[in-house]
Amino acid sequence: MRTACFVLTKKAYELAKTFQLSLDSTMTIYVSEKAMTKEQESLEGTRSFAKLSQVVAEAFHTYDGLVFIMATGIVVRAIAPLLESKLKDPAVVVFDERGQHGISLLSGHIGGANVLTQQLCQAVGAAPVITTATDVNKCLAPDALAARLSLRPWPKVRIGTLNSAVLEGKNVNWRIDKTLPHSVFYKRMLEQAGQQVELCITSQLMNIQPEAQQELYAVVVSEPNLPELSKLPPNVLCLSPRRLIAGVGCRRGTPAAVVMSAIDTACRMIGRDRSFVDILASSSVKSHEAGILFTADSLARPVRFYEKAELEQTIAKYQLEESPFVKETLGVGNVCEAAAYCCVGERGGRMALRKTKFEKVTVALLWEK
Repeated sequence: MRTACFVLTKKAYELAKTFQLSLDSTMTIYVSEKAMTKEQESLEGTRSFAKLSQVVAEAFHTYDGLVFIMATGIVVRAIAPLLESKLKDPAVVVFDERGQHGISLLSGHIGGANVLTQQLCQAVGAAPVITTATDVNKCLAPDALAARLSLRPWPKVRIGTLNSAVLEGKNVNWRIDKTLPHSVFYKRMLEQAGQQVELCITSQLMNIQPEAQQELYAVVVSEPNLPELSKLPPNVLCLSPRRLIAGVGCRRGTPAAVVMSAIDTACRMIGRDRSFVDILASSSVKSHEAGILFTADSLARPVRFYEKAELEQTIAKYQLEESPFVKETLGVGNVCEAAAYCCVGERGGRMALRKTKFEKVTVALLWEK
């Protein structure tokens, strides 16, 4: 998860530094010009801003998670004009500057705000404030499970329908299309979470018997096989696997075995294996790199290459960190993350693994939104 933290005071900045050190992924700290010191100006991962509303507007669809160390009212006013959908909005977490409480404010389940709140609270001994009804009542919501498994819920209105029913003590019956490449993985993970799961052939997924019309169903199915909304039974929520993009950069002449090993390790770091990768992405400079081409061929996956101008636009849009060495060598300072974001286009993505260096290879993993 790519996170940004916004602070208005020197005291808040100290707490932000603790958060920054506690996370496995990189956090960028945005400090008000009024509180910025000369020492902070030279620190990597620290940026200044003049106006909070402006910098938040720029960051809202740039980062996966936004952490604010300030009054909740200030945060609400800053993000209110930017809200779009629980399926697209980033996680938003608010802390007081003494680090006593952390509030999961927005996108608790799908965006991951609840998990981020708990992680940061644990780092500083704060009390997590989580208000989603299913969590308060210790119920496992279908959209929370969807977030764990990187599944895209559809339609959005059914999320509330199923969550409300779960709160009333009803069970959700999970059906998984057995033709999905990772159907057994989803079944195992859901059963470990205490869910009732069955594998079905595609034609039987939406076949609800008359006596079961009052029961709840969560159906895992590929996006092309989603039914028309008018034909979807009212007691069914569909969930489709998100595509996993592997952005890859490597040194000239790197063997395919080394590239594959890096992708293997990167996928294991997010609890998956390389078979989950749907597309490889890189710079057009690497379009003749045998290691990348042979790896894509071995995985039976397409590989997409992007020109310098497109990568540069994406780096600016998502405020991605650049390597001076890579920029001098390739003319662009970030290959793997930028290429992955280019691949998902306007649909956007949530970073599963930030740019990670392996032997002669860098890999970034991105779930498409």
